[in-house]
Amino acid sequence: MVLSKTASESDVSIHSTFASRYVRNSLPRFRMPENSIPKDAAYQIINDELMLDGNPRLNLASFVTTWMEPECDKLIMDAVNKNYVDMDEYPVTTELQNRCVNMIAHLFNAPLKESEAAVGVGTVGSSEAIMLAGLAFKRKWQNKRKAEGKPFDKPNIVTGANVQVCWEKFARYFEVELKEVKLREGYYVMDPVKAVELVDENTICVAAILGSTLNGEFEDVKLLNDLLVEKNKQTGWDTPIHVDAASGGFIAPFLYPELEWDFRLPLVKSINVSGHKYGLVYAGIGWIIWRSKEDLPEELIFHINYLGTDQPTFTLNFSKGSSQVIAQYYQLIRLGYEGYRNVMENCHENAMVLKEGLEKTGRFNIVSKDEGVPLVAFSLKDSRRHDEFEISEMLRRFGWIVPAYTMPADAQHITVLRVVIREDFSRTLAERLVLDIQKVLHELDTLPARVNAKLSAVENGKNGTVIKKTEMEKQREITDFWKKYVMERKSNRNKIC
Repeated sequence: MVLSKTASESDVSIHSTFASRYVRNSLPRFRMPENSIPKDAAYQIINDELMLDGNPRLNLASFVTTWMEPECDKLIMDAVNKNYVDMDEYPVTTELQNRCVNMIAHLFNAPLKESEAAVGVGTVGSSEAIMLAGLAFKRKWQNKRKAEGKPFDKPNIVTGANVQVCWEKFARYFEVELKEVKLREGYYVMDPVKAVELVDENTICVAAILGSTLNGEFEDVKLLNDLLVEKNKQTGWDTPIHVDAASGGFIAPFLYPELEWDFRLPLVKSINVSGHKYGLVYAGIGWIIWRSKEDLPEELIFHINYLGTDQPTFTLNFSKGSSQVIAQYYQLIRLGYEGYRNVMENCHENAMVLKEGLEKTGRFNIVSKDEGVPLVAFSLKDSRRHDEFEISEMLRRFGWIVPAYTMPADAQHITVLRVVIREDFSRTLAERLVLDIQKVLHELDTLPARVNAKLSAVENGKNGTVIKKTEMEKQREITDFWKKYVMERKSNRNKIC
């Protein structure tokens, strides 16, 4: 005789998660559920949904670190419950941050005495660091204008059109006019000559990028400094420079130590760098370093004592985790100058392997430079039949995440693909990517050209006149095209060879 019974709530613990009712219900999207669920069920259903995310290691769009040593992973987890702002409760963590600031300042050739503490702070990334630097420049400019009895209500900042969106956010949030130097085909970074031409008495600073997001190129900070020195002499102004070294700050000192871009140049007053990019730490950690105390107005620094002792603070955030600060210190002492140089050399060499592989196909123009951030930006020589967006889309079938995008103002007609080479991108992966790109190109060659909506929207009439097509006509043309294509494919399959 078969005995059976209805499962009770208490039976859940002895069944597989996938045999429980929790996987049969949709996950809450808008409201917190009324009842609790077992921890293993919560873990399993969330973990399963996350499987649909891309693989971070194959995300070649991102500059952000995706691998660290297990020993550092353990340090991160050990400190995950420490709130960084509790400086009195966690004095060693604060000390580690100060050591990082000092080490990075010396790496950037800050004019410090032997035992002098550097001026800087850890942030959640370069975006916050840039906000803080911009506020310091704005306040210094305002104080100077007030002292001179001049208007101080229309500050501006000069950048290239290739700047990261955080610069646009700073300008909009803090009411600063953003003057952008437009790009042009073949020149995708800020032109120092044109930048200096835009400088006026209301310019709080000129922002130069050490490692453009678009193609990894270093802007010529030395030339910018020299041109500004001359203009300041002629006008009596004192326009300074900020270097956005989010990507290049941990590259240039090791691969190009003779390149003058940092505090060796007198007008460079502050530099930001992302620890979570080529500082080799997981997101999110950034750093902002000032040349001296005089470059950070004292009135921007807050002093609090409700955590136990007097604590100076200059951040846009307050509570944040300590893990990334500790991880940055681990990398600095674990790798040292030698280790960072070896990592950057490997990244550069692998970028060259990828570049050479793409060049051998004969199908791409290389837009990136050999000197700069280790990445390869490239575009199709002939994009009449297929474009870079199709290549990006088809590479996802192999697991690769390779972005395609258009260039900014005055170069919008240029579309590029970009592969960022990080520490965990090996020579083997570079060679594998080239092979997969070749497969995509071969497949695209067998496909009909993607219908261009702009071209299908008009047709030429007599005497060269242009006749616009109706929406119905355009749709009919596209439908007929694909019907013909499908029928041709079917007939080819039925042919006897």
